Amino acid sequence: MRFDPSRTAVVSIHNQRDIIGPDGAFAHLFHEQITARNVVGKLSGLLDQARTAGATIIYTRIAFAPDYSDLVPNSPLLQLVQQAGALVDGTESAAIIQPLLPGPGDAVITNQQVGGFGTELAGLLESGGIDTLLIAGVATNISVESTARAAVDHGCRVVIVEDACSAAAEAAHAASIESLGLLATITGCADIQWDPAAG
Repeated sequence: MRFDPSRTAVVSIHNQRDIIGPDGAFAHLFHEQITARNVVGKLSGLLDQARTAGATIIYTRIAFAPDYSDLVPNSPLLQLVQQAGALVDGTESAAIIQPLLPGPGDAVITNQQVGGFGTELAGLLESGGIDTLLIAGVATNISVESTARAAVDHGCRVVIVEDACSAAAEAAHAASIESLGLLATITGCADIQWDPAAG
């Protein structure tokens, strides 16, 4: 698949130490599949190629005030974050992991909800003339899917980079990908080519 870097953003979702790190608060949920699927290696390569091509790179990270006053505990997942004392803004545990650190020109958006919209993301896309999103990260069936669905409603062309995503279980990942196939294009890292003439 060919993508025009001037109109495309790669969105890296929630690749933070508490979520995907081997010693993170949620390592027991996500680290096994992250490792088995080599998500970090694949996403690192995708981000490097996108930067070289001149595409927009956007990171979303979820983090909260130390007292969790900005957390709305309206879901079991967010309740679990507070119970675990996880994802406190400004701590190493909430930081993006070392192999996937943002570059100087990359955008980093901090949010307090499951998906990436409801933040400055929409404005960033509009101001940059971005109409296509390549979405990757964790977890496929939670934040990746939530962001993808909102992006479709926002009018974006959405592409899920399937082999740069994972969930707590392979079955959950597969079910989410099957569902998203009705809303987005599903592809892999090896199939992505950057071409200013792609249009």
